[in-house]
Amino acid sequence: METRHQHIDRVIETAQSPTAAARSPLAASWRRSIERHGLDPAAVRPVERVDDSALSQRREALDRFLRVAGPKIDQLFGLVGNSGCGVVLTDENGIVLDQRCAAADAAIFQDWGLWSGADWSEAAEGTNGIGTCLTEKRQVTIHRDEHFFLRNIGMSCMDAPIFGPDGTLLGALDVSSARADQTEGFNRLIAATVAQTARAIEADVFRAVFPKARIVTAENEDAALLAIDSHDLVIGATRGARRAFGLEPSGDLKPRPASDLFGREDEARGFEKAERAAVLRALARAEGNVSEAARALGIGRATLYRRMKRLGIGE
Repeated sequence: METRHQHIDRVIETAQSPTAAARSPLAASWRRSIERHGLDPAAVRPVERVDDSALSQRREALDRFLRVAGPKIDQLFGLVGNSGCGVVLTDENGIVLDQRCAAADAAIFQDWGLWSGADWSEAAEGTNGIGTCLTEKRQVTIHRDEHFFLRNIGMSCMDAPIFGPDGTLLGALDVSSARADQTEGFNRLIAATVAQTARAIEADVFRAVFPKARIVTAENEDAALLAIDSHDLVIGATRGARRAFGLEPSGDLKPRPASDLFGREDEARGFEKAERAAVLRALARAEGNVSEAARALGIGRATLYRRMKRLGIGE
């Protein structure tokens, strides 16, 4: 491992290089830490923390997110906890909302500042797994002396962002370890598990937000889920689905027919297409009973027969 002065000098020299930031995401983060956030890699101040009242407010605002994520965090900790790793969940600002670690490691994680209420944003801690993941909105691993602050270079941090049902950033999922024998190869295995768990949390939160919708999963490794209502309109999409289908990147989703996304077009257009879909749904729910389907549509049996003929729907 680098000496104290070697690390500090390397961070400063790299951050000041006119070309390093363009070649390396790590160098770009070090540069942000110094130029944008005004941080000093040699600083020894403790990790900043929000007070209990502010933490409670943040947790309350994200109550559903935390309830849904809890079981997945437990599962992840069950996989990595025996190897000296801790699991951390933050909000979109890098504030730790929840964490898991072995009882024997609790004092160590508290000393590092990986505890509820701690601020691990890049603005507060410089380059680190949580903050850099949130800033760049992508999966990252910050291994030991890739950290900005000298006091953090004993840690390895594997992180993945978690996006909400509206495509906006919800928080970050982190696994951190200070084991001296933890290799970069082992980090890659953990990082893959972290990313998989983050996508599973996204999917569960999405389903919780659209409990009555039909959920369709696209063949995409990035949690691409669509919520489709009873009228076959797409009313929700995860970030992965928004990217896959070219939808609004975040915020409210403009409802559109599911067939428009899936490419299943027929000769019917406009109101005729909608009418045909309505008749087919009514017939399906009535198990083919035309009289019952007509009553459900609020029309007479003879009228329904005429519409079926016009729409090309056989008995």
